[in-house]
Amino acid sequence: MEFFALDGKVALVTGGNGGIGLGMAEGLAAAGAAVLIVGRNAEKSRKAVEALSARGGHAAALEADVAGEQGAGAAIAAAVERFGRLDILVNNAGTNLRKAPQDYTLAEWRMLIDANLTSAFLCAKAAYPHLRRAGGKIVNIGSMTSLFGTSFAGPYGAAKGGIVQLTKALACAWAKDDIQVNAVLPGWIDTELTTAARRDVPGLSDRVVARTPAGRWGAPADLAGIAVFFASKASDFVTGTAIAVDGGYSAQG
Repeated sequence: MEFFALDGKVALVTGGNGGIGLGMAEGLAAAGAAVLIVGRNAEKSRKAVEALSARGGHAAALEADVAGEQGAGAAIAAAVERFGRLDILVNNAGTNLRKAPQDYTLAEWRMLIDANLTSAFLCAKAAYPHLRRAGGKIVNIGSMTSLFGTSFAGPYGAAKGGIVQLTKALACAWAKDDIQVNAVLPGWIDTELTTAARRDVPGLSDRVVARTPAGRWGAPADLAGIAVFFASKASDFVTGTAIAVDGGYSAQG
């Protein structure tokens, strides 16, 4: 049995046109899955599809905002229409604004909760009937802020903490339907989002390296393996978990 093979499977990756999402999409495509990349930036998604296709992957892109019910439903429908089925959902879409808690507006709070948490719920809900037929997999993307508090990312941390609890709730509810739901908690990964963090938070880069036993920042490619594990038969008896991919950051006292 090929435990990690994804041939014939279809994966949808929200926010899959860059950073962690693209790293996961590359892993899924390399394992044989057809991948639909969903994002708000059509040109960025086009380039991501070109990169996957150049490596021999089968990929397509869709412009959609999955923070709303209509966009999430359209994304799921597009995957099924394009590829005939849906087996794997990676809820990676998200964004951040770094401020002190007292400086967020209510509109900013709601936008961050919707982008990082509501989007995962809406996509999972829309995908459920298709994943139930397939015996599917959901991979939710959390964060180190699922575990630790930060003074400059209150709404983001609240949403990412919610991702872990949403993962557990879906895992318990849908195990009877042969759907496994797990979360990945990336550490400090070198992406566009964290480039802004290093600019905005003095000394952040040095502190991250000093605390990380691996002695470096992560790269998007470091997320490819865990994506394939959670999406494949290798994880058929793994559900409701949250695994840190952080170079040991969360283990270091």
